[in-house]
Amino acid sequence: MLENIDLSQTLTDAAYRERLDALQERLHTLCYQVYRAERPVVIVFEGWDAAGKGGTIRRITEALDPRDYIVYPIAAPEGEDKTHHYLYRFWRRLPPTGHFAIFDRSWYGRVLVERVEGFAKPHEWQRAYREINDFERELTDFGAIVFKFWLHISPAEQLRRFQARAAVLYKQWKLTDEDWRNRAKWDEYHAAVNDMLMKTSPPNAPWTVVPAQDKNFGRVFTLETIVEKVERALA
Repeated sequence: MLENIDLSQTLTDAAYRERLDALQERLHTLCYQVYRAERPVVIVFEGWDAAGKGGTIRRITEALDPRDYIVYPIAAPEGEDKTHHYLYRFWRRLPPTGHFAIFDRSWYGRVLVERVEGFAKPHEWQRAYREINDFERELTDFGAIVFKFWLHISPAEQLRRFQARAAVLYKQWKLTDEDWRNRAKWDEYHAAVNDMLMKTSPPNAPWTVVPAQDKNFGRVFTLETIVEKVERALA
């Protein structure tokens, strides 16, 4: 599926600013309407390292009322979360009605990093496709509006961004040894992502693959997807 994504799409800075401002204005209005309609909104971000998840999330939250959202940066489970089913910590972080929850990485770690790195046994991550589909079906049946974004870039663009981070002192914290290890397993992650997109994209909670080679285009593409789906859901 990833091979079919057109990564050549771009947006000029002027067009980006114009469209971003308009989309953020619409999203700000929708934030209040979501609250009035008592619909929870769940937004999941997955993607290649350095694909632009953080910058995209920031453009979304700039438009939201700070009281109405929370962003969860997801890393390896710790403490109590390690002693429960892997979905437990996500159930605990679901938004109340009328609010947004944004996950920077998510339960899909089960079929991505845990699969590739061997943290989950084959029968565990294979079973997870069904568990995740059931989990998201429960969310949408409850009334949640669910978004799942995979931010896609090429290996060459990822390398360029890694090198740019390494060259700028205040950005070096973003680049870790783990990023380089993950890059070395690009083909394995690529296969895992394709399986994930194929097996966990039902009509109630489909994946959206974001062409994020150009950051301007990727951010606007993501915001347009959110605004248009929320408008339809509230119509």
